[in-house]
Amino acid sequence: MLRPFHRRLIPLLGLLLCATTALAQPAAVVPSDLDAFVQRVMRSFDVPGVSLAVVKDDAVVVAKGYGVRRLGEPTPVDGKTLFGIASNTKVFTATALGLLVEQGKLQWDAPVVNYLPSFQLYDPYVTRELTIRDLLVHRSGLGLGAGDLLWWPSSTYDRKEIVRRLRYIKPATGFRSAYAYDNVLYLVAGEMIETVSGQSWEDFVSSRILSKVGMANSNVRHSAAAAGGNVASPHAAVEGRVRPVAAFDSDNTNPAGGVNSCAEDMAKWLKVLLNEGAVPGGARLFSAATWRELTTPVTPEPNGPPPPELPALRSNFRGYALGLEARDFRGYKVLTHTGGLPGYVSRVLMIPDLKLGVAVLTNQESDEAFDAIAYSVADAYVGGARTDWLAGYEKIHARAQSRQAEADRQTASTRSSTAKPPLPLERYAGTYRDAWYGDVTIAHESGKLVVRFGRTPSLVGDLEHWQYDTFVVTWRNRELRADAFVTFALNPDGTIDQVKMRAVSPATDFSFDFQDLLLKPVRQ
Repeated sequence: MLRPFHRRLIPLLGLLLCATTALAQPAAVVPSDLDAFVQRVMRSFDVPGVSLAVVKDDAVVVAKGYGVRRLGEPTPVDGKTLFGIASNTKVFTATALGLLVEQGKLQWDAPVVNYLPSFQLYDPYVTRELTIRDLLVHRSGLGLGAGDLLWWPSSTYDRKEIVRRLRYIKPATGFRSAYAYDNVLYLVAGEMIETVSGQSWEDFVSSRILSKVGMANSNVRHSAAAAGGNVASPHAAVEGRVRPVAAFDSDNTNPAGGVNSCAEDMAKWLKVLLNEGAVPGGARLFSAATWRELTTPVTPEPNGPPPPELPALRSNFRGYALGLEARDFRGYKVLTHTGGLPGYVSRVLMIPDLKLGVAVLTNQESDEAFDAIAYSVADAYVGGARTDWLAGYEKIHARAQSRQAEADRQTASTRSSTAKPPLPLERYAGTYRDAWYGDVTIAHESGKLVVRFGRTPSLVGDLEHWQYDTFVVTWRNRELRADAFVTFALNPDGTIDQVKMRAVSPATDFSFDFQDLLLKPVRQ
């Protein structure tokens, strides 16, 4: 999904955010040229609207909007305009579990099956040993994005059925042996919250977190992004042009990414996090002990060298805590997370030692845009050496676009123009079943093959022969941006043994985990 569209390069002027004197003495004041800088970033990466919150020393420095809610319309983004924050929701789910731990209703290191006896993963040992903490830290052994096709794109499975089907997904690595980001175990966390508290995840987070923080504009449902009102329309580059796209509207994965919020409310949330759970007036949302749990790294993450254009991103450690990533930046510990949905991407970044928090919400899929803004704000308050973040991310983006074009050329070059399918097209038609996803049908209609995923209404596409036993499915909904190879394996008698899939483009969002499917014919 994170496929930014670059139109032109705009050089960054010498002063990115504020005067040298302000850098020498960081304070809770707005950087002097922040507005102009944000506008330059938006122009460079074709972002229609940005919602920005900056908190410093318990003061709200910025809580405002930039640009427009929807391309072609004049309505501006303001401080109350809602954006999908996607996986920046995960720390809300972790906080909800922390509140239940404080009440004595859960233990971080108790097995999930103690509370959800029906919970089951593929490996019986992992089923017995997986703890509440393990649900949040991406070390279960599941592969990257495993099981996401159960809910992405919007499916007809409900949350309980998604959780039930996890038992059929084979692990990719050993238990607790590797980091691989997942969403589906946050759905299990949502079920845990409902089972233990008696409230749905949505009601618990709304009443026990949002209302106590004072996030009166925010809500907890993906579907609310399509309900109208003061909401930024999502945008993405579809076939080379940035345009509005449909909002993701399925609520079965709200615990992993369902919160919609705005600059004013995110500023309030940042203040609570930076105050280690304290809310205005002296009360506490959660304890200092829960804060330590939320922010202590559990799973080491790969920590390679930074891109050459941005050496300031070099870090000494990276690890995943509970709904937050921990790393270092210019000698300070940073707590951060990103979020991505169709047409919405975001970055939350906190430097607790400076009591600095930044939230950048956007309505276009450019991670370069939110990172250029977030790190430039961080630079303004860290002091010392400065980085031209916009110029660096422009170069990174251009290189990524070039590599993508080359990958597409390489894929096309491997195709044989003369190789024909070994079977008549009608012989490929039938119903195929994957153990964890369910049924996929291939129909022979009007001389061509059509693929339909039984539980995902938008996954309908036309099969075009590629070469030998491989076809390409072109999804009729072009907003998906996820065309895939479909390869048939034959038995010696010419019947079909199995079907496998994988995305055509490496830029396809990882939640289209086609590669994990093993489709077997359903014999009539």
